[in-house]
Amino acid sequence: MSARNLDGLFAPSVIALIGANARPGAVGNVLAANLLSGGFAGEVLFANADGASVLGHACSPSVAALPNTPDLAIIATPAATVPGVIAELGARGCRAAVVISAGFEGDDPASAGRRQALLDAARPHLVRIVGPNCLGMLSPATGVNASFASAMPPPGGIALVAQSGAVAAAALDWAPAHGLGFSRVVTLGDSLDVDMGDLLEFLAQDPATEAILLYVEGIVDAAKFLRAGRLAASAKPVLVLKGGRGAAGAKAAFSHTRALAGADAVYAAAFRRAGILQVDGLDDLLDSALVLSRAPRSAAQSLTVLTNGGGAGVLAADALERAGARLSVLSSETQATLRGQLAASAAVGNPVDILGDATPALYAAGLSTLLGASEVEAVLVLNCPTAVTDSGAAADAVIAAFEATPGPRKPLLAAWLGEASVAEGRRKLNAAAIPAFASPEAAVRAFTRLAAVHRLREPPRDAPDVAVASDDPGAARAVVAAVLADGRAALEPLEVQAVLRAYGVPVLETQVADTPEAAGAIAAALGSPVALKVVSRDISHKSDVGGVRLDLEGREAVEEAALDMRARLRASHPKARLEGFLVQKMIARPRAQEVLAGLVRDPTFGPVVVVGEGGVAVEARADRALALAPLNLAQAHDLIGRTRISRLLAGYRDRPPADVEALARVLAALGRLAVDVPQVAELDLNPLLCDHSGALALDARISVEPR
Repeated sequence: MSARNLDGLFAPSVIALIGANARPGAVGNVLAANLLSGGFAGEVLFANADGASVLGHACSPSVAALPNTPDLAIIATPAATVPGVIAELGARGCRAAVVISAGFEGDDPASAGRRQALLDAARPHLVRIVGPNCLGMLSPATGVNASFASAMPPPGGIALVAQSGAVAAAALDWAPAHGLGFSRVVTLGDSLDVDMGDLLEFLAQDPATEAILLYVEGIVDAAKFLRAGRLAASAKPVLVLKGGRGAAGAKAAFSHTRALAGADAVYAAAFRRAGILQVDGLDDLLDSALVLSRAPRSAAQSLTVLTNGGGAGVLAADALERAGARLSVLSSETQATLRGQLAASAAVGNPVDILGDATPALYAAGLSTLLGASEVEAVLVLNCPTAVTDSGAAADAVIAAFEATPGPRKPLLAAWLGEASVAEGRRKLNAAAIPAFASPEAAVRAFTRLAAVHRLREPPRDAPDVAVASDDPGAARAVVAAVLADGRAALEPLEVQAVLRAYGVPVLETQVADTPEAAGAIAAALGSPVALKVVSRDISHKSDVGGVRLDLEGREAVEEAALDMRARLRASHPKARLEGFLVQKMIARPRAQEVLAGLVRDPTFGPVVVVGEGGVAVEARADRALALAPLNLAQAHDLIGRTRISRLLAGYRDRPPADVEALARVLAALGRLAVDVPQVAELDLNPLLCDHSGALALDARISVEPR
């Protein structure tokens, strides 16, 4: 992780545009105009091959001919020329470059060669490269507009780092009308050098930045991103919008865990581990930024609604409930004050309804009372347009009351519903630093982001628990090594049992029979009833092929079931290898919940622990929560709490609460196993019975691969 030389990117004294162009509309012309009009107080230099002037400014014919050494260079020349330009800049002492040029992004050998040449040119001189193939970067606080964006946004406390120039351009266009200002805006393009982790490290310590927005499509250096993300999130709010959230690739999974742990779910787990709040769309990201720019440190958990329309207040209350937030409870003193201010038919609970004909004076009085009430943490003011009121005047009254409120200001949000007749009111509110929205739902969603960010930024619980003395990594590694040496990708049942027991995972004792007759003999020794399961490395899910029979009584029933299984398997899967039969004693735990617990190894973020509802319908129900491994017991409990089955584990009607601590210990053990034995690629415990007496795995699968 390195923010080295990024000060040259954000606080240069001299900027040079290499590839300035006199032709109107050309990228080199737009870049030149933006650099000149951004308000940069330092020196701006232009260079182009023919030395022709651009926008009335002289151009040098080469980098060597520049009158001064730039701290920052903007490069808009053909791709083939860029490595040479970087080498010349580095030799002169330039510290950072933004490469606008495209032509590096292909998978063909020529593009790969250009990428390597660019890196080779930069490394000897420690020149930091943003891009290539990017929109550019902006630093409104210092007047740097090194981009071909349509306009310079106002300065503010929000930083935006995007892996898409289109997303950044849309945000920059949206911001001025809503009063949102930026400290830094960087589009990463191909991220050949400077990446998301580098910028998070810099922005974590940037005094001009109060909150950080990310648009992420993919992460290459996961370890750097997680370290920098945690550093940044511990200092200020960090929000992320993830692009590319499709679920392709889960069809042919070895395990249920792999099918449930899609790439999007793993990214969500990584963001959570880093303390970064994931949002659901571009409007969500920008609306949240609007609120964070006004109250970045607020920890408000409840909301008070002031409205001139009862229906609008109901919509706000519904949105709060859906989001898991709550309305504040107004004290009798506050309600008495409101009764003295409002009409007799007004509602003084929460929402506070001041009626459709409410004057600006009533808005001001009601808002002042609420902002002064100790039980009120934050206020949402709603306005619905009517023919007898002026939405613009109502906005003026809200602004005046807010600005006149003494003491530390509480978060104040507004939603002026409608369009044409309320547009001026929304504009006024945004200009006065009161975030204004078009609907109660949008306002409530933005408000709930404040509390969510605060929860994620609580002190991290990353410290692992004390190592479990009974763990035997050596035994597990020996089993896995033998399997790999044998050229196999999946463990046999007894091998699975040995690995799980090495980490103290409770697993039902299993015996393996080669023939139906041997299965009957094992059943007779165990005592009835028993479960019988087919063993075949070619069958991932035994129940799908009739390979599971339960509650079998006696030797003959077991032999007949085994013969029937063998016949069915040969008919339906003639190429599948039948290696034998599992025989297990039936366990009578009728009140236990069937849980899925497992781990999978993500190619970007490494081992991931998964938990959710188990059983044969596990993928159809798709109840799962994920966490990066390793995880401690506190994190394991948090993981369980994010599943739907956690409500059943808590007990209901005549079912006592399950031993969730036992389940948490299993999840933590899987996390340790994933770290200790990296050759384990996937692991499934399904079902893992969990009730008041503990947790017990009835079936398990482990796949391995060389590492």
